[in-house]
Amino acid sequence: MAAKDSARISSLIESMTLDEKIGQMTLVSAGWAVTGPHVSGDYMTALRVGQIGAISNLWGAERTREVQRVAVEESRLGIPLLFCLDVIHGHRTVFPIPLGEAAAFDPDLWERTARAAAVEATADGIILAFAPMLDVARDARWGRIAESPGEDPWLAARFAEAKVRGFQGRGLASADSMAATAKHLAAYGAALAGRDYAEVDISERTFHEVYLPPFRAAIASGVAAIMPAFTDLAGVPMTAHVPVLRGLVRERWGFDGVVVSDHGAIAELVAHGVAGDVAEAAALALLAGVDIDLMGNAYARGLPVALERGRVTMDQIDASVRRVLELKARLGLFDDPYRRGAGASSTVDRADAHRAVARDAARRSIVLLTHRDGLLPLDDVQRRLAVIGPLADARADMRGPWTIVGRAEDMVTLLDGLRAAFPASEILYEPGVGIEADAPCDIAAALDVARGADVVVLCLGESAVMSGEAASRARPDLPGRQPELAKAVLDCGKPVVVLLSSGRPIVAPWLFERAQAVLATWFLGSTAGHAIGDVLSGRYNPTGRLPVSWPVEVGQIPIFYARRPTGRPADPAVHYSSKYIDLPVEPLFPLGHGLSYTQFELNGLRTSPAEVHPGQSITIECDVANWGSMAGEETLLLFVRDPVASVTRPVLELKGLAKITLAPAETGTVQFTLAAGDLSFLGPDLAPRIEPGTIELLVGRTADRSTALRTSIRLFDS
Repeated sequence: MAAKDSARISSLIESMTLDEKIGQMTLVSAGWAVTGPHVSGDYMTALRVGQIGAISNLWGAERTREVQRVAVEESRLGIPLLFCLDVIHGHRTVFPIPLGEAAAFDPDLWERTARAAAVEATADGIILAFAPMLDVARDARWGRIAESPGEDPWLAARFAEAKVRGFQGRGLASADSMAATAKHLAAYGAALAGRDYAEVDISERTFHEVYLPPFRAAIASGVAAIMPAFTDLAGVPMTAHVPVLRGLVRERWGFDGVVVSDHGAIAELVAHGVAGDVAEAAALALLAGVDIDLMGNAYARGLPVALERGRVTMDQIDASVRRVLELKARLGLFDDPYRRGAGASSTVDRADAHRAVARDAARRSIVLLTHRDGLLPLDDVQRRLAVIGPLADARADMRGPWTIVGRAEDMVTLLDGLRAAFPASEILYEPGVGIEADAPCDIAAALDVARGADVVVLCLGESAVMSGEAASRARPDLPGRQPELAKAVLDCGKPVVVLLSSGRPIVAPWLFERAQAVLATWFLGSTAGHAIGDVLSGRYNPTGRLPVSWPVEVGQIPIFYARRPTGRPADPAVHYSSKYIDLPVEPLFPLGHGLSYTQFELNGLRTSPAEVHPGQSITIECDVANWGSMAGEETLLLFVRDPVASVTRPVLELKGLAKITLAPAETGTVQFTLAAGDLSFLGPDLAPRIEPGTIELLVGRTADRSTALRTSIRLFDS
């Protein structure tokens, strides 16, 4: 930090009253009026006396500029505000939900969508994003799996790096860059029974090996802020977790940025049962290193009392205030508090470019789950296409569960996209049923349309509000009367393509058995329909891969590929083995599953060198051939397996990905580089170690070991 900024911050802190200090640690939410978001008169009064340091849910260049003007020109110290917003998967241009975008297995794409979102959000005056969400999620019941990068910590870490680069751009002070917030630290995705906000009780090893790596990657990439999870960890709420927030994140990992609470989480320490009143809650959060209180009013109410009781010191308060002011300095707010929003008109010129990025992201997120009889792609010939189902014309649902600024009217529905993609075809539309059980229903009309069609496109799934925060589902299947509609349509004997719009894997094994093709289309955002049209027409050969294991039935959940071996592995022929008596152990589709319209063949797996020592790297190569009739992109995954170690290692661990695009009859080679350090693991003492021995290397399309190419290397510890 520049010497002038450091001196200015020290001078400000020295001159602040206690109320003004706590004001810098207070983040409030704007309200809503007919004309849009606004700041109430009470907040404006508090702003003028320095009792607010940040505001969320206020956007628009004119609105943010006026409120910033009051902070800078009408308060005693003139400290600029932070304007904050959940920019989870886009801003005005809406991109696929993160779980869908993770299916692209493409860090470059993840960075591009975050960059576009940052450009749009900063033009609206936004300075800090409550994103990226980095919770590893292995439970399809949990609603917030929709916001996650999936089940794998290595992939989530690459997602973290890309999103931080995209949001924060060339530097935090740039007019089109905003501070990113890595959330929710950590293990929120392991909430009991997939129920939002519920307790988390996992082993320390699982916490460190599975749930922390994405946050460490974000910090290594320079993330500006961190948000602790609502949840506890083995009885200690993360908002008050001194060993994690201070001991690990700040002291061991060297994070010197801002920690902002989740919405109301400090005050909720009372409900958790670790604080007797709001003053104790405020003290616990401050001692853990939480710098900003988001909408709990806990610091304003509690810190003065905690200070009087001797639970906290002024030095501890000053340290948090300093971190907040340092972030504002890094963002360039003291030099020019109005730089974000000044170029608002330029985003209009970029709208088409951003929608092009959204279309590319959406089609790369689509996963072709099943495909029979060569039905796809569909030719644009004179035929009748029946488009049936409640998600076909659901404009608002295409936005997904966590979009604030993107407008429903700007979304391209699946129906719109199919009409545009197949102009020579007659499109027959009938919703048939709604999503809710009590929604209007006319299955008979839908069957009439289906019987008169050559191909049926069945648009099923969840509504957007059935995924996301506070949207856990004990039965993550097709809701309402959709199963009845789908089974009736499938009984008609027509070729059926199913489009599944959802924020999670949908449990409906019968659907995959009967339809000619099923595609996971998630909630794809602004250009959802056009992306669907591109894929179904063959203008784009699908490339998406599942970032989560897709369960057969809810009884398998949580399910993930990187499980640890057992002394009694599943064996249908052995009664006393780790299996179900009524379900398979394996998922319906493994992580990495996703079909193409062409056929790839892998062979020739090789490594160099065959022996590796600390500080060295291994090169792994594999040949790929396209034996199909279409050009296509293949994604290959590199897994490792340590069969003998001092601590049981997972049956597979993802360590790399590579892509190759090949024309028909073309061959090529993909290459991975693996450092010896990548083969380290946390030993019995949870300290990283390299142990000598044989390491298995597997390259394949999915986490199904039976389909991968295998080789091995010898690892040495010196």
